[in-house]
Amino acid sequence: MKQQKLRICTLALLALVLFASAGIASPLKVDVNISDYVKVQGVAGNLNSVGSDTLNNMMTFWAEGFRKKYPNVNIQIEGKGSSTAPPALIEGTSQLGPMSRAMKANEVQAFETKYGFKPTTIGVALDSLAVFINKDNPIEGLSIPQVDAIFSKTHKGGLSNAATWGDVGLSGEWANKPISLYGRNSASGTYGYFKSKALFKGDYKDSVKEQPGSASVVLGVTEDKAGVGYSGIGYKTSGVKAIALGKKDGEKQYEPTYANVMNGKYPLGRMLYLNVVKEPNKPLPTLVKEFLKFVLSTEGQEIVIKDGYLPLTAELVKQQLALLD
Repeated sequence: MKQQKLRICTLALLALVLFASAGIASPLKVDVNISDYVKVQGVAGNLNSVGSDTLNNMMTFWAEGFRKKYPNVNIQIEGKGSSTAPPALIEGTSQLGPMSRAMKANEVQAFETKYGFKPTTIGVALDSLAVFINKDNPIEGLSIPQVDAIFSKTHKGGLSNAATWGDVGLSGEWANKPISLYGRNSASGTYGYFKSKALFKGDYKDSVKEQPGSASVVLGVTEDKAGVGYSGIGYKTSGVKAIALGKKDGEKQYEPTYANVMNGKYPLGRMLYLNVVKEPNKPLPTLVKEFLKFVLSTEGQEIVIKDGYLPLTAELVKQQLALLD
């Protein structure tokens, strides 16, 4: 089996290269070269999923679609954060481990200690991790260093502390409004990803109101005119705006669109994963394999779009399917 780290890096690079050349227009459509799911015989039993809150709704939609084809399948889904996925796989309490980030080295090591081989990680969708503000907030965009100045107490992005909306450029009634912060808790893969990419691996301010799920972050910002928070783009509602982001202060800022994730211009584009236990040179259990094949089918990727996330290309799907054998 190839090294998992190499797989993940290759996957991320291909996502940017392939999507940049895909020329997919809006509205989003599934790549026509992705195959429809073909139902097979003998699929039944219980399937458990423990992990990412970001993928929770998408997992539910996938489960509903899969059970329409296989009524004798029972699927239980628990989404309390990406950090809950590796222990559940290791303990054998789940067969699917959704994560909004790659496994950390210590998580892979713990998995390998238990099983004697590394986890198999399947890319299932793309996400533009969004910075949300209240719909009435007039700001159009921020640089990543400004985001760091807002959320971090270590300010590794190089800017001084931003405590009011005036500190990041707003005037008038907004100038003296204290910025109200909403985020995820440390069990969340989104918490870790945002810390790494937007806070330059710095530390969150103590004033961040940690929420148990992405929906709670968005609701908090919706109800708080001076609020700002972060979550997967699939949780966007009419009560918030997902702002444009720039990689450096003073540089052009880009909306969290499919095209900007594809070409790498949006700085917080990421892959979403499902992790499974697959012994080298041995087939996955039929139930697990067929569920993953469904996720990577036309219907499965249509569900990705339905939930507000970004579908894979046919080439990426082909590579993920190869990992199942």
